[in-house]
Amino acid sequence: MLRGAWAYRYFILSSIRTEFMGRFIRSRIGGLWMIAHPLVQVCIYALILSSLLSARLPDMADRPYAYAIYLTAGILCWSLFTDVVSRCLTVFIDNGNLLKKVVFPRICLPLVTAGSALVTNALLLLAILVVFAALGHGIPIVPLLMLPALIALTLGLALGMGLVLGILNVFIRDVGHVVPLVLQVGFWFTPIVYVPDVLPPEIRPLLSYNPLHPLVGAFHDVLVFGRMPDMTALAGTAVLALALLTVALFMFRRAGAEMVDVL
Repeated sequence: MLRGAWAYRYFILSSIRTEFMGRFIRSRIGGLWMIAHPLVQVCIYALILSSLLSARLPDMADRPYAYAIYLTAGILCWSLFTDVVSRCLTVFIDNGNLLKKVVFPRICLPLVTAGSALVTNALLLLAILVVFAALGHGIPIVPLLMLPALIALTLGLALGMGLVLGILNVFIRDVGHVVPLVLQVGFWFTPIVYVPDVLPPEIRPLLSYNPLHPLVGAFHDVLVFGRMPDMTALAGTAVLALALLTVALFMFRRAGAEMVDVL
């Protein structure tokens, strides 16, 4: 399966480029729309919550834009995760006719989706670094070098989860209705717009069951506090991402032919 995807690597790359260009055809500002939405989301939350939560940020209470920086780092991780999961959820259903009429490795479809989301996230990261520089928020080089690894881990976790859910959604369409609700709950159950300390003590331990908690915390460590992330905390998320990818590939191999009949 992976060998087939490698053989079609130029098709995958050209499809990512075509999808990227097609999303903004006849648009005046093109790809800027992809980064405009999360940045507007950051501005809204920062406007409402910054006065309440800025004082909760250690070592940054004296900085006027501390909460906006904290929020932006969390949104960068969350937007990549939710973009990949949401699009993988319907990737086989949306391309049902293509799967029936054209012979090619079906695994290319989620790879194109993941690649397109990665390009979008890279543009958002570039915009964030420019905004941080404009705000006078410097980031040490050494922690910043960990960012590609964190993005790869986020992508792996999202792709594994999205593939499993996308395959299940072909056979059980209720999955497509449940996942957006779960993502909404997941957004508020992950310390993105708040710091973990604001949660009641009886709820705070539940964060240890959220695989995105250490990932978002690692993005905060690098982009907000300029320090190395806690690799021990990320080990569990890495194991989960690897397990999900393995399960997804196994399910894809077993159910690939049957999916085409169901679509």
